[in-house]
Amino acid sequence: MLTDACQTCPIYNESALKKLGVNTENFDFVVALAGNPNTGKSTVFNALTGLRQHTGNWPGKTVARAEGGFEYNDHNFKVVDLPGTYSLLSTSTDEEIARDFILFGQPDVTIVVVDATRLERNLNLALQILEITDRVVVALNLIDEAARHGIKVDERHLARELGVPVVPMVARRMVGVPQLLQAVEEVILGTYPTRPHRIKQQDTRLEQVIGQLVNAIETQFPSLPNARWVALRLLDGDASIEEAVRNHTLGDLARSNVIAPVGDVIPLQAVAS
Repeated sequence: MLTDACQTCPIYNESALKKLGVNTENFDFVVALAGNPNTGKSTVFNALTGLRQHTGNWPGKTVARAEGGFEYNDHNFKVVDLPGTYSLLSTSTDEEIARDFILFGQPDVTIVVVDATRLERNLNLALQILEITDRVVVALNLIDEAARHGIKVDERHLARELGVPVVPMVARRMVGVPQLLQAVEEVILGTYPTRPHRIKQQDTRLEQVIGQLVNAIETQFPSLPNARWVALRLLDGDASIEEAVRNHTLGDLARSNVIAPVGDVIPLQAVAS
């Protein structure tokens, strides 16, 4: 277990994870497993955890949750298999769970499993996750299937473009699992300095509005881990985020229990003008 203040201290938000029903006792780090349906995400989960896993439901939801653990270089890792989703736009319960876990739970690393035969579809979720966190490893699964279809993915070029490690895998045959574990550790240690690809806004007026909204969000929810992402979701008309702001529930899962003053509401109407 970790006992000293060091570079490898976990960053996960224990209180938020507890509210999400995840017990981190006796674990050094928390790893989230995300990906589209049918990418082999569950196979990766099984490859990492083996028999050290159990299932249940997310609190107050009928959505199943799988958790497990593994040891690597004398550290214990908790792995949480998030619901398979195509986005984090919170248009479904699955997407809302995945979004809240990554945004508020702040896992030490998020592994994004992508299908090497369908990168154009799978990278949409990966890019959305990179907007929230820079602690990401991409598991490029099913490279054997891609080869059968004449598809060759240049993982080094993809890693440079995304700014995070990309690990080729055939999870069902355990191919690439040691490299995935190494990449996870390197991101945690900081020996792989990630530089996540993020879409830059070219419109200076839009950047101005985003900046104003970020300031308002940070004033009302000072413990929020990523105010810019929330601002972008508000500008995109995310109904669940808007409701959370209006009801002052957005910060419920954040690290601090700071409560915004009554009546101090972000002027959402200014965004539409």
